[in-house]
Amino acid sequence: MNHDFDALERRRFRALRLMQQFVAAQKGRIHIEFLPAYAPELNPTEYIWGHAKHHKLHNAYPNHFAELKHGARRALRNMRRPTLITAFWEQASLWPE
Repeated sequence: MNHDFDALERRRFRALRLMQQFVAAQKGRIHIEFLPAYAPELNPTEYIWGHAKHHKLHNAYPNHFAELKHGARRALRNMRRPTLITAFWEQASLWPE
């Protein structure tokens, strides 16, 4: 059987009754993993931003917020490579086996 996978913060899941009902209706086809309250090493988003800061924005000195926003969006657009995003999930030990 093929399973979908998602990682959620426990408090967010409890707050979303519709999501709870949806997951229950899937009868085991979706596996939910709960993240600890604070665990940046388990959050792929932290790896994405770390990569952007160190490889794309490391010499950026914006004069105002619009410049920072433009640079951050450009950096994220340049990271749209499946192998890179997959690597962040694997590094966070969240890639389903």
